[in-house]
Amino acid sequence: MDTVAMGRGDMGNARSTKRSVTPASRQPHGARGHTPGKGPQPRTAHALELLCGVGFGTVVALGLSVESRATLVSRGGWAQAIGRLSAFSGSYLLLVMVVLMARLPWLERTVGQDTLVRWHRRIAPYAVSLISLHVLSMILGYAQMLQTSVFHMLWTFWVNYPDMLASSVGYGLLLMAAFTSIRIARSKMRYETWWIVHLYTYLGLGLAFMHQIRTGVMFIGHARTIELWTTLWIATGALIVLLRIGVPLVRNSQYQLRVANVVQEAPNVYSLTVTGKNIKKMAVSGGQFFQWRFLSRGLWWHSHPYSLSALPRPPFLRVTVKGLGDQSSAIARLAPGTRVIVEGPYGVFTRHATKSNDVTLIAAGVGITPIRALLEDLAPHLRVTVIVRATRVDDIVHAQEMKTLVAARSGHYHEIVGSRSEVSFDDATLERLVPTIRHNDIFVCGPAGFTDFVVAAAERLGAAHEQIHHETFTF
Repeated sequence: MDTVAMGRGDMGNARSTKRSVTPASRQPHGARGHTPGKGPQPRTAHALELLCGVGFGTVVALGLSVESRATLVSRGGWAQAIGRLSAFSGSYLLLVMVVLMARLPWLERTVGQDTLVRWHRRIAPYAVSLISLHVLSMILGYAQMLQTSVFHMLWTFWVNYPDMLASSVGYGLLLMAAFTSIRIARSKMRYETWWIVHLYTYLGLGLAFMHQIRTGVMFIGHARTIELWTTLWIATGALIVLLRIGVPLVRNSQYQLRVANVVQEAPNVYSLTVTGKNIKKMAVSGGQFFQWRFLSRGLWWHSHPYSLSALPRPPFLRVTVKGLGDQSSAIARLAPGTRVIVEGPYGVFTRHATKSNDVTLIAAGVGITPIRALLEDLAPHLRVTVIVRATRVDDIVHAQEMKTLVAARSGHYHEIVGSRSEVSFDDATLERLVPTIRHNDIFVCGPAGFTDFVVAAAERLGAAHEQIHHETFTF
């Protein structure tokens, strides 16, 4: 097996050098001693999709069932009818958004967190717009009915109608979460700030609930509708508490994770080794990630997604992090013995996605960490090619481990080293390194621009969209 290191002028006229790699009899971090990760469950995911659609249809039908010709033709009737229907349907979509972010294990490992986030964002404008339409329509409709100004009607709602002031606060919190989710706003916010803002969404939903039950026309005198709607909201709340609080607390009480040591792997890149109990029971696949929370000053109140950089080797876990944000930079200073809380594992960037016997793994920067764990977890019979892109050789994380793992498979390992202005990485290069790429499963991990380029290049070379696998950690 050859390892090709490319520097200034490679890819064409200048020379390339070869490094020999001695095959290893065993993998550097071992794949033994842990429970294999579970595969996707597409049928269950499709069933949930169908259930959500049926639920939305039921909600719309219930909303329409309380309307009559007499109410519609009365003063302000149409505006109020629109307000009631938009409130019912918008609230249901908000619950769907919450369920998508509840981290249902079987759903998350079937479609992936980045897909769930994308669905969440796609639904959000409709949900917020419908709730906003409800607010405006009800103020206008009641103002028309009572023949008063909209400002006087708004004040009347706050002063005389039960739970209306609380629901207004809830609506404000919902708008705050919506505005901070706009791409421009997200780009100017720290993850920690965005995360705190979005926690208030749950408070906003709670504040709005009683207002619906006590003042909604579709609920007054309709005990079955109240029972159905209340059950739906309580079940959603219980699901969030169970999956986001209950399950992590129970599992972490079993794991008892603590920091063992922190080692610098490359400039501003650190590997954190965690030790604990019952690690062999942790069902995880190479390429997956956990939400990590470190119980030290300034870090305990928020979590971040980091991929494992090796399969578990009980009693140890390892994660490799580049110091970018506040938390990732602080990891380098964590003291041994610091308690660690994890949620997960999550992600579909795993061996379960492979359909071909030929696999190409392409990484840049710290994106090599899930690639390294995935490589360790791939079926032994698969033919593997690994391509690593870096500006400097020193920036390549876990390089020797990667070479050893590839050598054990008699695969091919290539390093493309140099700045983008000095060393190009184009379609021709990709096709030269992987002549069969149009038939391969392709796993890509790295900065967003790098991933987008590789995905586009692979598709231009004939690879189908379904053959290309990547996940994006965004907020």
